[in-house]
Amino acid sequence: MLHKRVMGAAGATVAIGALVLAGLQGAAFGSDSPDTPDSASGQYSPGLLKAMQRDLDLTAAQARTRLANESEAGAVAGTLRLSLGRSYGGAWVSGKTSADVVVATTDATEARKITDEGARAKVVDHSLARLDAAKADLDRVAEHSSPAHVPVWYVDTTANRVVLHTSRPAAAERFAAAAGVDASLLKVQRSDEKPRTYADIVGGDAYYIGSGSRCSVGFSVTRGGGQNGFVTAGHCGRTGATTTGVNRQAQGSFQGSTFPGRDYAWVGVNSQWTPTPTVNGYGTGTKQVQGSTEAVERAAVCRSGSTTGWHCGTIQQRNSSVTYPQGTISPVTRTNVCAEPGDSGGSFISGTQAQGVTSGGSGNCSSGGTTYFQPVNAALQVYGLTLTTTDGGPTDPPTDPPGGTWSTGTVYQAGDTVTYGGTSYRCLQGHQALPGWEPPNVPALWQAV
Repeated sequence: MLHKRVMGAAGATVAIGALVLAGLQGAAFGSDSPDTPDSASGQYSPGLLKAMQRDLDLTAAQARTRLANESEAGAVAGTLRLSLGRSYGGAWVSGKTSADVVVATTDATEARKITDEGARAKVVDHSLARLDAAKADLDRVAEHSSPAHVPVWYVDTTANRVVLHTSRPAAAERFAAAAGVDASLLKVQRSDEKPRTYADIVGGDAYYIGSGSRCSVGFSVTRGGGQNGFVTAGHCGRTGATTTGVNRQAQGSFQGSTFPGRDYAWVGVNSQWTPTPTVNGYGTGTKQVQGSTEAVERAAVCRSGSTTGWHCGTIQQRNSSVTYPQGTISPVTRTNVCAEPGDSGGSFISGTQAQGVTSGGSGNCSSGGTTYFQPVNAALQVYGLTLTTTDGGPTDPPTDPPGGTWSTGTVYQAGDTVTYGGTSYRCLQGHQALPGWEPPNVPALWQAV
């Protein structure tokens, strides 16, 4: 969320919230007990916990425990993804407080390796790599012609299949056949879902494009020598379109925008606007942004938008494709968080970690719905942006850092390798590197190899 500089101290909110990653070095993973000590306890925004209680039917203690468990689940899953290699079938959390992390494998002999890491093993037919490849084949066909009557498809790790939503199963079968995808990898699910983008009704915070349409701010960013701005959805405006802020004062313009295909954009703002590492909680308190580490599937996630405010749910599937009337978007993340028109571009955040910007979906916040977000790390990487976060990582950055290929501001994906201080490291969870997050300091993100 961006605040006008003229707001002064009264417009800024005290930073609250704990770095999710810090919890990974504390209590053991997998506790259902609300009394289990963890570094997140008492440090998350009361509003965040209240929204999780409302939308996920949790107590405040259960919400704190869930956040701590989910932060550790990412590190466990990342470690096993590397050690299992080709047999890795995906990972997800389960239980009211995410006390269990399940890791799938195609090789039954690897079950002991999984349980030794504190996870539960599930033997499946297909590796995640094979399912991802099948979905990529569907995406390639959709690039040339969006499939009729098949608005959504994604890799569902819990079902170990590529799931296609359709009101006409025969249409889904034709789509899969055109892509050359083996039917054994697929699950066709009958659905009347009709996703649309969330723009053009009267915004985190609202902003206005041109003379009328409205969207929501995603996350504050900077670029290069100090150009401030924010990320948002690409369908909200084309490159060059001008914007005004929530107060209808001149704000900036779209510096880059991609839609369809992807759904991300960034707006550069004028000197009257100052980026802050916060998200509007709409009556539940301001949320602090401390990084962009990707949460594991089934983890809790909350959304902020200018139409419906603050709502929470869980991450359903990460590698999803969705077809709007304007074309197909991929990859986006599927959630069961509700949203409505005008929420587009708004923030998706898990704990204190930015996840993405609202793209579109179906349903509403009265009866419930499905919403997709564009992962924020993709936008940061494509446009060369740096996420605005609270000062400092898990430790103070070294004043005279050792050499290596690791660098701040770089977006790393799981499996990427770097060197730092003469040691090689492999990335466990996707994130944008920040000062203080040097590989030796964050074993939740980097594993020495």
